Amino acid sequence: MGAVRYGIIGTGMMGVEHINNLLAIDGAAVTAIADPEARSLDLAMHAVGPDHPPARFSDHRELITSGTCDAVVIASPNHTHHDVLQDVLATPLHVLVEKPLCTTVADCAAVVAAAAAGPPERVVWMGLEYRYMPPTQQLLGEVRGGTVGTVRMVAVREHRFPFLHKVDNWNRFNRNTGGTLVEKCCHYFDLMNLVVGRRPRRVMASGAQDVNHLDESYDGEVPDVIDNAYVVVDYDGGARGMLDLCMFAEAAKNEQELCVVGDAGRVEALVTERLLRVGRRADGALGRVTERTVDDAHVRFEGFHHGSSYLEHVDFLGAIRGGRPATVTLEDGLWSVAVGEAAHRSIEENRWVEIAELLEGLPA
Repeated sequence: MGAVRYGIIGTGMMGVEHINNLLAIDGAAVTAIADPEARSLDLAMHAVGPDHPPARFSDHRELITSGTCDAVVIASPNHTHHDVLQDVLATPLHVLVEKPLCTTVADCAAVVAAAAAGPPERVVWMGLEYRYMPPTQQLLGEVRGGTVGTVRMVAVREHRFPFLHKVDNWNRFNRNTGGTLVEKCCHYFDLMNLVVGRRPRRVMASGAQDVNHLDESYDGEVPDVIDNAYVVVDYDGGARGMLDLCMFAEAAKNEQELCVVGDAGRVEALVTERLLRVGRRADGALGRVTERTVDDAHVRFEGFHHGSSYLEHVDFLGAIRGGRPATVTLEDGLWSVAVGEAAHRSIEENRWVEIAELLEGLPA
């Protein structure tokens, strides 16, 4: 098989990130780009380089019908995902869509149904690349290997910088993003769902916009995205998860920390420091843990996410070439959005929110 030809829909920061990852992978070629913003297209053209310039389109539908690609990556703003996906899923093109899948559970369900109606040989991949961060991969391996026993608790902490500026400041408003707990934190809810291995049942959250973007105004409108929250998730079977999010915590040593505790032990990943800590209850006293540095020699492009996007693309390309289904599915994307949407509803209504509430009237 020759090189798989990729089209990139949405060539802002994440679109260019995907281009740089694909350029580092043997057997992948970026042959088309689409974005309504000419400056974003210029940046993408520069990233690809002059030797093999991609076809350039201002409308994603022109790219889809151009015959210039075998697979597309959707990295356009969140609120466009539903419509762009519906257009792509009406074709046989393979597709990877950036997180979140859509901004609402209802839209997620609609595109899941559209994907299921398409050709079975097409690979439809959900871009939840945090699964591929090397420390997280090591943590998942320990959990699957039985180190912690039966999982009872999953804790995730992200202490980081505020949202970056995007074209037309679309990420400053909940109507475009789905809200911070959908836009950013679907990654972490996906990891919780993956580790626990059961469906989320109900969500309680407390959060607010206390610091960031309050001095900004766009066409007379002040941003409304929250910048800190605690979220608790109860799962079928009794396990629970917790997210601690702060987006005005640039002084943190680790941007992301994950901890899984079961009836037999505990494993912790400090992502930025690339550390994994493992402790087993049978080993006795508090503090008796093993610690190791985690790296992945297979990563050829680090990018913004510790090499995870590169490893994700290697897996996606492998699925296309091998004729196997996606490792990360649109259903995974739906369930991660469901927890985030439930968390926002919990904050707004000051109550536990049952996930079943969000699924009423949707296709099974």
